Amino acid sequence: MDKIEKVSTQIGDREIIIETGRVARQAHGSVTVQCGGTVVIAAVVAGPDKNEIRDFFPLTVDYRERTYAAGRIPGGFFKREGRPSEKEILTSRLIDRPLRPLFPEDYLNEVQISVTVLSFDGENPTEIFAMIAASTALMVSDIPFETALGAVRVGLVDGNFIANPTHQELEKSVLDLVLAGTMEKVVMIEAGAKEISEEKMLEAIRFGHEAIKKTVHLQLELKKKAGKTKKTVKTIAIPADLEKKIKDAVEHDFEKVFGLPSKEEQEEFFKKLYEKALAQCDTKAEGFNEALVKIVFSRIEYAKVREIVLSKGKRPDGRGERDIRKITCEISALPRTHGSSIFTRGQTQSLSVTTLGTGEDEQTVDALEGEQSKRFMLHYNFPHFSVGEVGPNRGVGRREIGHGALAERALESVIPSQEDFPYTIRLVSDILESNGSSSMATVCGGTLALLDAGVPIKAPVAGIAIGLVTDKSRWKVLTDIAGIEDHLGDMDFKAAGTREGLTALQMDLKIDGVTEDILKEAFDHGKQARFKILEIMGGCIAAPKELSLYAPRITTLKIDPEKIGELIGPGGKNIRKIVEETGAKIDIEDDGRVFIAAVDSKSAEAAIARVQAVTEEPEIGRIYESTVQKLMPFGAFCEILPGKDGLCHVSEITEGFVKSAGDYLRVGDKISVKVLSVDERGKVSLSIKQAVPGGIPILPEDQRTVVEAAPPRRDRDDRGGRGRARR
Repeated sequence: MDKIEKVSTQIGDREIIIETGRVARQAHGSVTVQCGGTVVIAAVVAGPDKNEIRDFFPLTVDYRERTYAAGRIPGGFFKREGRPSEKEILTSRLIDRPLRPLFPEDYLNEVQISVTVLSFDGENPTEIFAMIAASTALMVSDIPFETALGAVRVGLVDGNFIANPTHQELEKSVLDLVLAGTMEKVVMIEAGAKEISEEKMLEAIRFGHEAIKKTVHLQLELKKKAGKTKKTVKTIAIPADLEKKIKDAVEHDFEKVFGLPSKEEQEEFFKKLYEKALAQCDTKAEGFNEALVKIVFSRIEYAKVREIVLSKGKRPDGRGERDIRKITCEISALPRTHGSSIFTRGQTQSLSVTTLGTGEDEQTVDALEGEQSKRFMLHYNFPHFSVGEVGPNRGVGRREIGHGALAERALESVIPSQEDFPYTIRLVSDILESNGSSSMATVCGGTLALLDAGVPIKAPVAGIAIGLVTDKSRWKVLTDIAGIEDHLGDMDFKAAGTREGLTALQMDLKIDGVTEDILKEAFDHGKQARFKILEIMGGCIAAPKELSLYAPRITTLKIDPEKIGELIGPGGKNIRKIVEETGAKIDIEDDGRVFIAAVDSKSAEAAIARVQAVTEEPEIGRIYESTVQKLMPFGAFCEILPGKDGLCHVSEITEGFVKSAGDYLRVGDKISVKVLSVDERGKVSLSIKQAVPGGIPILPEDQRTVVEAAPPRRDRDDRGGRGRARR
C-alpha cells in the first residue's frame, strides 16, 4: 500500500486538507480535497505515447456529483445519476479552461481528469475544491504538468471580501468571483456581480490571488512529499528542409491578410496560402505527413500575424485598437412572440426572443443542495450554419451551455423581483452569424428583447470581448475581437454590465497568466466599449414597452394563508373548477400570494372574482347578491359567497309579521341581503328588508313552500331509562 500523505492550510476561517495515497491508487495521480464536510476526489490518467502527430491536445475533464454525497436519492424513474447536469458541465469547463494552457505545447497524449463529489455538507460549494483537486492530482502524477494551479472563490458581503464563502454567505454577496492562477499570475476569471465597479473587481482579484498562492504552495508541498517522477515530453520533430521550404514560400505573404474586412475573405486568403505551402512538398513521397505541414504553417501564421499587430499596431480588418465593429439593433423582429430583437455587431448576429410564463413554467433543478427553482432562464443555440459549416446536430454542447450561462449571469442581476414582475422569463438566443463573441451579442440582444417584451429590468446591460497579443516585452489590448484575433491571440476577456458597473466577467488565456497592468487596460477597454454600445442600444429602445397582446396578464392577489385549503378544495376540486370555467392559469404560494394569468381580460376578471369570492370574509353592512339554499320555519339560509352561508331570520325578510320563510322565498331564488353581524364562531346574520327597500312581497298561494319544523332534538339522557341505571 502506498504511503498516505496529507497537507493542509487555513484560508479565511476554513481549513483545506489535501490527501493522496489512500484511494484510487491505480490512477496515474489521485487526491482528495476536504473542507468542512465537503470532500471531492480527483483522479488523472494519461494515454500511452503514440507516434501519431495531432494538431490538438485531447484533454477531457469530467466533474460529477453523487447524490449520496448530500444524503439524497436521485429523482426520476431510474434512481441513479444520469447525463451531466448543467452545473456539472459548467464545473467541468471551469476545471478545463485554466489547466489546458499550462500543459507543455508538444505534449499531445490523451489525458482524462475525473473529479467526483463524495461528500457535501450543504455549506461549502464544491467547484473550487474540484479545481484544486484536479491540479494537485496532475502535480503528484507522472504526467508532465509542472505548474500548480490554485483556485479561490471571492464574495463581497457588507463591503468585506470573503475567501471561499459558504452558500449562505453567497446569498448575501454582491459578488461571486471564481479565480484560478499560478503563484505569479491570474489565469482565469469567472464572475457574476450586482453592478460593481471595475476598481472594486480589481481589488477582489488582488485579494483572491493571495489566497491562490496558499493553495499553490500546498500543492507544491504535497508534490515534494508524494510526487512521481515526470515523464519526458517528446518534441515534435520537424524536418529542417520542410520548415525552410514552407517558410520561404509563404512568410512574406501574411501581411496581405491585413485589410481584408470579412471573415470569408480572410478564410479564403489563408486557404490559398496553405495550398501554396502544401505545393512546396512532395505529397506522394514515402513517409509524407500532412499534419507536419499544418503544424509548420500554423506556427508561421501565429508568429507573423502577431508580430505585425505588435510592431505596426495593425488589425486584420483595419480597425484601431479600441474600435468597435458596426452595430445595428432591431426590436419586434417577430410578429407573434412576446418580445424579440436582432442584434448585429460586424459579422456576429443574435436573434433573441423573450417568452413570459407563469409560476408553473419555472424550471425545477434537482441539485445537491436540494430541489431549486429558476424563474429566469437563458438558452443559447449555436447552429453550424452560423459559421458557414456543415455538421451533425447532436443537441446542446458544452460550449453552448457555457456561453448561455455567462449571458444569463450578465442579465440575472437586472431581472425584476417576483413581487415587482410575477412572471417566469425565458430568453433564447439563436446565433445566426458568428465572427467573434456571440455570447456578448447575446447579452446585448437579450437586453433589447426583454425591453421589447415589457420586462421592467433595472438597467440595460451590454457586453464586449477584449483580446490580447503579447510577447515577453510587448503587449496590445484589442477591443471587440473578431474570430482571427481570438484564434491567434492570447486572451478572451468578456465584460458585461450596466452604466453603474459590472454584472459578469469571464477571462480565458492561452498563456500562463496576465499582469495587473494588462488587466487594468482590459477593464478600461471594456468599460468604454460598453458605454458606446449602451448608447446605440438606447437609440433603439430606452424603456420597457407595453406587454405584448400575446403575453399573459398576471394579477397578484393576497389571501389569508389559512384560506388556501378552502380555495384549492378537496383534491383540488375548487381550483380546477375555476381554471376550467374561466380559462385562466392560477398559481398559489404558501404565503397566500395567488397569481392569476390570462391573455383574455374577461378570463382574468372572471378568475379574480371567483378567487376573491372563495376567500373573501363577509363584511358587516355590505349588501350581497345571494342564493337561497335552504328554508326553515324560522328563516332562510342564503349563500352570500361561495361556500359561505348566512341566516336571514323571518323577522328580517320583510316589514311586518312573517309566519314562515316559505311564504316569501323559494330554494334557488336570487335575492339581495345585507350582513348584519358575524359572531365569534363565524355565523352570519342577514337581512333582506334592509337590502331591498320596502321588503319583498308574499308569494301567490300556489307558489309557497310548506316548511316543516325539524324534529325535536332528543336530550342525551332521554334514552328509555337506559344509561344512568347501568352505572
